[in-house]
Amino acid sequence: MKKLHLSLLFAMFSMAWSYGQSVTDIINAVNLDSLSLTVREFSGEVSTVVGGNTVTLLNRKQDNNNLAAEYIYERFEALENTTVTYQLMNDNEGRRNVIATQLGTTNPEQIYMICAHYDAVADYCADDNASGVATILEIARLLSEQCTENTIIYALWDEEEIGLIGSKYYAELAETNGDAILGVYNIDMIGYDGDDDESFDIDIKQDDSGSQAMSDDIVAVLNSYPFKLNANIITPGTEYSDHSSFWNLGYPAVLVGEAWSENDQNSKYHSKEDRFELFNLEYYHELSKLSAGYIATKAVLTGVDNTVTQTSNSLVANQDDATYQWYNCATGLEIADATFKTYLPIDNGSYKVKITSGSCEEFSDCYEFNTLGLPTFTASELKMFPNPVESNLTIERSLTGAADFTLYNVSGIRVLQLTSETLTTQLDLSVLTTGVYFLSVESAKNRGVYKIVKE
Repeated sequence: MKKLHLSLLFAMFSMAWSYGQSVTDIINAVNLDSLSLTVREFSGEVSTVVGGNTVTLLNRKQDNNNLAAEYIYERFEALENTTVTYQLMNDNEGRRNVIATQLGTTNPEQIYMICAHYDAVADYCADDNASGVATILEIARLLSEQCTENTIIYALWDEEEIGLIGSKYYAELAETNGDAILGVYNIDMIGYDGDDDESFDIDIKQDDSGSQAMSDDIVAVLNSYPFKLNANIITPGTEYSDHSSFWNLGYPAVLVGEAWSENDQNSKYHSKEDRFELFNLEYYHELSKLSAGYIATKAVLTGVDNTVTQTSNSLVANQDDATYQWYNCATGLEIADATFKTYLPIDNGSYKVKITSGSCEEFSDCYEFNTLGLPTFTASELKMFPNPVESNLTIERSLTGAADFTLYNVSGIRVLQLTSETLTTQLDLSVLTTGVYFLSVESAKNRGVYKIVKE
């Protein structure tokens, strides 16, 4: 950065939540350990893996930052609901921005951008600007798990340090294409707070209602949640970072960064002494959370609930009126016929569900299931018929002893339960409505879960 110095199944159950269903959930999910590791990897403090190889990203000068771009690309590529591309600049294929797009499900043409430059002038350069890169990757990690009404563009610029080349190239194409970018939130250096006063700058363009409105919205988010931050509104703001590429073409944009207006800048920036050890971690965490809160607010989270209620023998998606597909997290593969709101695992393992509601598609977290200590009945040990069934379902067992029979509907509600010691048991299902049910059979030595179709 070059910147002017300016002044009901069981009574007991557990519920686990995915990354967030509200702005508050998103803010609270911003993880400092995740941020710190990314900064350390991206600034070359520790090694990382790119393209399957262990590498060290020690230097990100414009003629030596291909690995850095590939690192960013692979991080975005691993996310749900995003499409990542390299934007190559016409005059030199070595110059490339990394752009990830998360399309809005309601207003895909309305775009909010969060951006930072990834190039550097020396080794390490943790604050300038691995701090911004890590924050954007963390926000993308969280929001990519959610559907949003508006489109989010996560942009990492090349060659900021030699004249804002990457952001200028993008902004000019956006203007030519008529892109409706409603706000550009540029992050440049947010890790240093030398006097521990928790102040930061929001740089806005003088006499520009768009950037002023953005600043007002950021302050509104700041005041709506318990952040430990103090905002300085700087006007006219500096032009020496990538937001000004958008200012010059009439797009609303702001710069969020350290309190240079109070002479509290990182004196080690633009040198190899700009290291992670100089970070004020609480300050960095707070600014990252504020950035996540602002983007989540403007993107507008949809009302899809991607959480799951877990009991001792079932997983139940909490979203109603949707379509469902359960996955084995260990293999990443769909589970055949597991397309209902409730899933009763037949084996211990890790499971998640993909929930589709309208044009929105979200995954839950993975849920560890380790309560199934009994082997599954074999085909010779248990038979049931007829299936589909109209009234009476017959279950025949070859092993003696009591067995518990529990029937659930697709919403995970228990509709029938009995214990029988006979080898042949009949369940009267005549009063049930037509549809799909799940029958759990458990004895002292075996258990099983079976799909029942009631006609």
